[in-house]
Amino acid sequence: MRRITLLLSGTLLMAAIAPAGMAAAAEPQSVHIVASVSFRTAPSTSSTVMRYLKSGESLTLLEKTNSYWYKVQDASGQVGYVSSQAKYVNLIGGGSSTGAVDGSNAVIVSGVSFRKSPSTSGAFMRYLKKGEQVAVTSKVNSYWYAVKDASGVSGYVSTNSKYIKLTGSVPAPSTPSAPATPSAPSAGGDSVSAQVEAVIAAGMKYLGTPYEYGSSRSNTATFDCSDFVRQAFKDALGITLPADSRGQGEYVRSKSQVTTDWTKLKRGDLMFFMSYKGTSASNYTSKSPFGTRITHVGIYLGNGQILQTYSNESGGVRVDSIAGKHWEYRFLYGGSAL
Repeated sequence: MRRITLLLSGTLLMAAIAPAGMAAAAEPQSVHIVASVSFRTAPSTSSTVMRYLKSGESLTLLEKTNSYWYKVQDASGQVGYVSSQAKYVNLIGGGSSTGAVDGSNAVIVSGVSFRKSPSTSGAFMRYLKKGEQVAVTSKVNSYWYAVKDASGVSGYVSTNSKYIKLTGSVPAPSTPSAPATPSAPSAGGDSVSAQVEAVIAAGMKYLGTPYEYGSSRSNTATFDCSDFVRQAFKDALGITLPADSRGQGEYVRSKSQVTTDWTKLKRGDLMFFMSYKGTSASNYTSKSPFGTRITHVGIYLGNGQILQTYSNESGGVRVDSIAGKHWEYRFLYGGSAL
């Protein structure tokens, strides 16, 4: 009888402890890729690169190996190491970022930048993940919402429906609305940001449009690289850029300060490239940023991605990653056309 009593007591004690332990266990932390970065076999820059992790990927954090490396597991189950630098990755605590938000009236549809100001040049805080609930506190303009996340952090996010979906009403502004924005954009920083987003949105509408070298500038049935860039600016802002990539390169140099380091480009900048000479970086060591002939142009989207078109085989207008590919080696310079 005493043995049965002890057994029952132990069972009840385990039943009481197990749920508490389960409730206390934190969900695994996740590592969100901010910019393309090497996925390596060991925590060292001399180790083998298995592949490049793309911006927007999420991985499970297995351990913080040291101050420089995270051990992670990707969606396919592959385990490896990634740099812990904030310019490449964003560490998100175990499930805290997807909790409920007081006054939630929106849900994130696809990973999107959470910024400190309503501008693509605003300081990046982190990526809001698909499924996160947020509270939209106001609509700043046609391009930005002011929002608060589950941890109470306030910031700004794009109003584009491919990133965020309203599930409730947005509070009306407590002050009178500002006058309507004039059709001709001003020179202010936020208006430039709006122009950039308009150009990119115009270009995105042509995703999949077939490539044709020397395409007609009078229709949108097909594009070559410079025709596509020219059409995006024409549709969005009524700006008619030069008809070829070399002319566009000269135009950009006359309008803005250019850079030969693609990682310093801003969203919406134009990127100019030399001819393809293979996939090895050594094939491009003799290039001269301002002396080598420009043969290709595309629109930089940020986070190591470019919107462009370059061949029928590639499927026409598309988005490509830059890092570690011939695009990075062929790059000559880039800058703003605005």
